[in-house]
Amino acid sequence: MRRISCFVIALCLMALASRSAAAALKVVATTPDLGAIAREVGGSDADVTVLALYTQDPHWVDARPHLALALSRADLLIATGAGLEVGWLPVLLTGSRNPEVQTGAKGYLEAAALVPLLDVPARKVDRSEGDIHPQGNPHFTYDPRRVETLAVGIGKRMAELDPEHQRGYFERTRSFVETVRAARKRWEQKLAKARGAKIIGYHRSLAYLADWLGLEVVEHIEPRPGIPPNPSHVAHVLSIAKSAKVRLILQEAWYPDNSSKLIAEKSGARLLRMQGLPNYGAKQSYVAFVDVLVRRLAEALGV
Repeated sequence: MRRISCFVIALCLMALASRSAAAALKVVATTPDLGAIAREVGGSDADVTVLALYTQDPHWVDARPHLALALSRADLLIATGAGLEVGWLPVLLTGSRNPEVQTGAKGYLEAAALVPLLDVPARKVDRSEGDIHPQGNPHFTYDPRRVETLAVGIGKRMAELDPEHQRGYFERTRSFVETVRAARKRWEQKLAKARGAKIIGYHRSLAYLADWLGLEVVEHIEPRPGIPPNPSHVAHVLSIAKSAKVRLILQEAWYPDNSSKLIAEKSGARLLRMQGLPNYGAKQSYVAFVDVLVRRLAEALGV
């Protein structure tokens, strides 16, 4: 009888756990940075899946069937927006056949709509000019000040979709914002002497990082966003690097580095290939991700 009772209790606990897992808000984030934020805000009340790998350029993600399947089960989709996922997310949304997370639905949250954007074109642009984003630059999670605002927006939407756990979402949002704010003071102090440093980027993805830390991006190795460098442009960037006394060439690791190495070698600048997104699969938090970035920046800039 004792064995039977233990077995019944175990079955009951498994059923409760199953119901709890089923009740969790199913969240899909397009990129690991959004996923890392959503995971901390959602806590045990949300099950967060990320579509892109941290090693992938988020502009170019294969629209594979298993990603559409994840969207088909989602209660909430958190997308960067501002055209970042325009080449692959619409296909997945169509394939998901989930009306709850389509653009404009309550279960669709565009992160770009929650924060002020930089590099908003003053004139009409089109794709012939490269990987141009008409709404503005979508790489805003490099700025923790904007991430604080973003976390609040994510927490509010989770609470709207899952009011039963509203208190938990709000408490975790507050905790996340306080943690980022405290870390930001530490990061800014560590890189205070780097303000005004001139750097070169590969893609136009450093605007928010530069705005936050007071760096000056004087040129990019891509002649136009998404267009590989040609010899004449490499020569131009090298000339800028020398004349501006550029200290650092900074680029995400998913971009090719042949041209960057050449310019660094001939100009005397250092080349830093950085991890561009948190390692979501390894449960790297947003703060841990920026900790690594700040440490490597400080080492590369000698501050």
